[in-house]
Amino acid sequence: MSLIVDTSVALTWIFADEGTDETEALLDRVRDDGGVVPALWEYEVGNALLVAVRRGRLEQPAARQALTLLRAVNLQVDRSPVDLTRVVGLAATHDLSVYDAAYLDLALSRGLPLATLDDRLARAATAVGVAVLPDEN
Repeated sequence: MSLIVDTSVALTWIFADEGTDETEALLDRVRDDGGVVPALWEYEVGNALLVAVRRGRLEQPAARQALTLLRAVNLQVDRSPVDLTRVVGLAATHDLSVYDAAYLDLALSRGLPLATLDDRLARAATAVGVAVLPDEN
């Protein structure tokens, strides 16, 4: 596995107007080398697609296609037990949501870079020595 992927990056693979050359390169990297996501990623992605349908950004068939596309990407869902005390501690220390801290914790525990477009999460990752992708974060 090559990196941890957060929802902000994965959604750029669905919404063409949000994608960049850098996020497309991350998609290629994940397809080739694999990526890891925490179990909550499935809920976050599902919710984002549902909201997009409700707001008229996507039609229901396109949302189903998006789920199919994301299932086909080489992502491993990490279902190992979570040390909630450690995750909440990261969230408190770095002013993150517990959800975002889960990505940071997974990157730390796996020793992998974190692919995120979230500035606050990128700053926290950098502060604890986790590499952030794409590089402009």
